[in-house]
Amino acid sequence: MFCSSTECKGEEKVTQPPGDVILTQGQTATLMCTFSTTYSDPDLFWYKQEVNSYPKFILRRSRYVADNSPEFVKDRFDAELKDSSVPLMIQDLHVCDSAVYYCALRMGVMWDVLGAPIKSLAAAFCTI
Repeated sequence: MFCSSTECKGEEKVTQPPGDVILTQGQTATLMCTFSTTYSDPDLFWYKQEVNSYPKFILRRSRYVADNSPEFVKDRFDAELKDSSVPLMIQDLHVCDSAVYYCALRMGVMWDVLGAPIKSLAAAFCTI
């Protein structure tokens, strides 16, 4: 099952609030992601998609796993898996953090995905 809208049917569901999150450089962003599943040990993932690019893996959270991609260090990108949510916190925002962020739920081979954008971060270029 792959869902990409709020009209998805089934017992597994991921929801992100609609609309943009508008913040300035240096602030902390908290992107909400709630989920419901009948699976006892779900895997939750966050991805970042910049304009004209593919989604990049940020992190994975489950009962036993807390992995971050090397590109997205845990001191800036972190999420705590709770009973029905896995909010993504991005510390010390940079202009290059402007993107669409996707939360995904995996139960075996099934996925449910929705996206929520962060836009209009004010400041200069971000160099990596």
